[in-house]
Amino acid sequence: MTAAGPAPNRPSSHRAPARPDRHGSGMSADVRGADVTGARQGQGLAGDHPGPGPTGGGPGWAGDALAAVLNRVAVTRAAVGERFPLFADPATGLWTTTARGSWTGGFWAGLLWLRAGWSGSAEDRSAAAGCTRRLAPWADADTATRGLILWYGTALAAGDREAAALRRRGARACLADADPGLGLVPWGSALGGNRLQARADGVPGTVQLLAAAGPEGVRAAGDHLHRHLDLCLARAGESGGAYPAWRVTPGAGWQPCAEPPPGWSRGRSWLLLAVADALLNPAAAAWRPDRLRGAAEELLATPGVLDGPFVPPADSAHPDGPCDTSAAAVNAVALLKLAHTDTGRAERLRRRAAAILRHLAETHLSGEGGARPAGMLLDGCYDAREGTAVRHELIWGDFFLALGLATLTGLTDATEA
Repeated sequence: MTAAGPAPNRPSSHRAPARPDRHGSGMSADVRGADVTGARQGQGLAGDHPGPGPTGGGPGWAGDALAAVLNRVAVTRAAVGERFPLFADPATGLWTTTARGSWTGGFWAGLLWLRAGWSGSAEDRSAAAGCTRRLAPWADADTATRGLILWYGTALAAGDREAAALRRRGARACLADADPGLGLVPWGSALGGNRLQARADGVPGTVQLLAAAGPEGVRAAGDHLHRHLDLCLARAGESGGAYPAWRVTPGAGWQPCAEPPPGWSRGRSWLLLAVADALLNPAAAAWRPDRLRGAAEELLATPGVLDGPFVPPADSAHPDGPCDTSAAAVNAVALLKLAHTDTGRAERLRRRAAAILRHLAETHLSGEGGARPAGMLLDGCYDAREGTAVRHELIWGDFFLALGLATLTGLTDATEA
């Protein structure tokens, strides 16, 4: 049965006027139809949040960058209240927000949990727990992005019973929506568009959730992962290129979607992250690990992952177009995870991850003293084709940068999320 999506936006009177939900072709390649409702004003004040918390060691630049990003989290929390930040203007730092979180809500909750672990503040922990509770409607939403929302929104909530219960609920819902005939959890209808799709951004987190749903969930997780690898790493015949999104067409089976395009760099980053997570999962032995290692090799060969420029273009078909620092941050975390699975190359993988993170911190992270807040990871690209937020701070870019830096400093480990 298809679950109903969350209730529509109801912006309160003190917020900016709402724009209607957009469905179909007008949104980011990661998801169509996010409930974007406008920007909340205000940046907060430096005195609104505590100073640097413990980092546990690691390189000094990483600790400084982590402090900047997590202090930015406090500034953002003061600005958005109970709404969810999506992307921020690179000149002012003002956020475009959503009422329900859309597919990115879990990354905001995850950042709040990282902030709570870093500061040790009961207030920060309460804010993180409250944000995670607001993700609960997504457990019943018909979307494969429950993995992005409910895994990353709960994985770092150590000791929080409500977060653990929400994760279990999301796992059961994902398993209930798994379609044995398609061999996956369909993309879903909650965010608009064709429900019967397979997309690269529907894999990370979803495999982890399914695997937590018992033996049936482990089988469904393996099916979901391999079906996406079959499609998204396969060559699409005469049309050329590996497509990150596919749809089921009656009588014709799986057909590639024109959007996102084959050159969408974040699609391959999401797949690399999902493969790294799968290889780390206790159930990996049941998921054809040799095939997973082969997929990892193919994805590691993507320019900019193990060598070449640290930050890929948003679309490899347009190398002179916008870059995407969020893809680079996802790559770095995936490399840190893969280092636990590949002892022969562990040091190389860790060095490359650290180099990517240092480049992001020193080249793309806003500093003190300007008109905009410090700690913004700039030059993320939300949707290159539509020209939406092409050089902005993106909430998931901040999350993966913070998770990578937290791993380097010993605050946490990337394998925990």
